[in-house]
Amino acid sequence: MDKKLVYFLCTGNSCRSQIADGFLKSLGSDKYEVNSAGLEAHGLNPRAVATMKEAGIDISNHTSNVIDPEILNRADYVITLCGHADEHCPVISNKNVVKWHWGFEDPAKATGTEEEITAKFSEVRDSIKDRIELFVKEGK
Repeated sequence: MDKKLVYFLCTGNSCRSQIADGFLKSLGSDKYEVNSAGLEAHGLNPRAVATMKEAGIDISNHTSNVIDPEILNRADYVITLCGHADEHCPVISNKNVVKWHWGFEDPAKATGTEEEITAKFSEVRDSIKDRIELFVKEGK
């Protein structure tokens, strides 16, 4: 079976797209080839790494990448995780691509105590996990 290519896009490929990438690789690697990228590469957010470790998934070896037109144009699914990436996504020449926008709050913008910031990361992580589980189960 050919694996479908899923390309998660965000502004900086540091947080939400990395979390989605980690969950889909963990939960759906038998069905999907997974990549993630950003309009820019902001580096891997250490809190994203920590919150995924709590969920039992190691993304510490992930890299923060800029959108690769070759991957973009062979993707079966292009999924944006923030409004900025959705609005500024490059033109996709592949007419068969399924493009979705799954908007999630940016946990990197959370303010407050360390506990409050950590709680926001966990909340967004769990929301992304729920969405990935639905995608793996139902393909939508």
